[in-house]
Amino acid sequence: MKLIVPALVCTLLLTHTGTVQAQQKSASNRKPNIILIVADDLGYGDLHCYGQQKVATPNIDQLAASGMRFTQFYSGTTVCAPSRASLMTGMHTGHTPIRGNRGFKPEGQFPLPDSSLTIAAVLKKNGYRTAAFGKWGMGYPGSAGEPLKQGIERFYGYNCQSEAHNYYPDHLWDNDKRIDFPGNRTSDSMYSGDKIHQAAMDFLQQTGDKPFFLFLPYTLPHGDLDVPRDSVYQRYVKQFNEPPLPPGAPSKGRFEPYPHAAFAAMVSRLDRYVGEIYRFVQRSGQADNTLIIFTSDNGPHREDGGDPELFDGNGIFRGIKRDLYEGGIRVPFIANWKGKIRAGMVNEQPAAWWDLFPTFQQLANVPVSKNTDGISIVPALTGKPQQAHEYFYWEFHEQGGKQAVRYGNWKGVRLNVSKVKDGPIELYDLKNDPAEQQNIAAAHPDIVKKIASCMQQAHVPDTNWPVLVSEIKP
Repeated sequence: MKLIVPALVCTLLLTHTGTVQAQQKSASNRKPNIILIVADDLGYGDLHCYGQQKVATPNIDQLAASGMRFTQFYSGTTVCAPSRASLMTGMHTGHTPIRGNRGFKPEGQFPLPDSSLTIAAVLKKNGYRTAAFGKWGMGYPGSAGEPLKQGIERFYGYNCQSEAHNYYPDHLWDNDKRIDFPGNRTSDSMYSGDKIHQAAMDFLQQTGDKPFFLFLPYTLPHGDLDVPRDSVYQRYVKQFNEPPLPPGAPSKGRFEPYPHAAFAAMVSRLDRYVGEIYRFVQRSGQADNTLIIFTSDNGPHREDGGDPELFDGNGIFRGIKRDLYEGGIRVPFIANWKGKIRAGMVNEQPAAWWDLFPTFQQLANVPVSKNTDGISIVPALTGKPQQAHEYFYWEFHEQGGKQAVRYGNWKGVRLNVSKVKDGPIELYDLKNDPAEQQNIAAAHPDIVKKIASCMQQAHVPDTNWPVLVSEIKP
């Protein structure tokens, strides 16, 4: 029997097919969502997928297993504010407008100037919703550097990184409005990490049809070590079996009597946040149009309860936060994008935070800025040949001043820069000595000379940061 289909039905079928095809084509042409998760003082070795044995991080491990894990990715520098400025402006710290952790009263840090061009502002101008939840640290309230003046449409969290040492604060900032938490003045009633994460999840629920840039500079596991005494915390208390700190010790800051358990619980809590974001993206049907990046702003910290030696937080590398050796600046970096980034990939090519500015521009179909120190890593993410940097550069304006250059597999480190002009450069071969144990400068004067030239070329003097001053407080 011959099936006769009415003309109206044919029209509806054709219309439906055309609509689906148009939707698929539209989806394929959409600018991707970008979720950038930045941990605070999380070392290269603090995640299980990077070798951690004492703390479980199953959600971040899953993000890596279904995406790409980089083994030679570098932060902007070795402390919070200048590292974040490098990320936002696409410049290394020889060019960034913020080069140290300089605080302002009553709260906040040295600001990005109004002449700055941030990646958030670029994305906002090109149709993205932009939001940040967590710790800003790039401009005190009312300054040119506050988030709402640097391309962020929605902000919730700490303006000031010094305030962020307290996980039970008496206030946070909702855009440019101070939100007080009087209950925290008498008891630990509101944990800031949970409050900030919930605000981020609320944003994800309300993203709509526009592409979005979600910047999540979480404060965990930065000191002071402090975390709710939940079942995860109690499990780590039993696992580490550490004696409690005596009353009044240490004299600075406030953190748990069981700092090892507290640190582990903070990393686990961060891992839970990441898992909730990842699962939301999967369930929402946006996974094939959403790039999720997880990284950290610098190496692990020792102050306020931190113990990178016990946790092997810097992995095999020398140095921690405030060092320009690998342990202070080589950080975990994971990129996940369903259908675009092959699962289970490990990328060993060096790259740095300032590469994200041109990367996000390229993904958003925006012409890549000429005024950037970065190179787009879209080719690396998508399995194509990646252009390499001639060299990488870092400077640090504390502890006498420090400079570092990576040139191929060579690594040069210069100390006491603010005290000794053109001082000696230590030289390491990262291919054969990734832990930087053997200073081989004397055997390679030509390489040392090249690295000294790179340092001179990369450092552009800034009147706000005179010649790598050492008096800036951490």
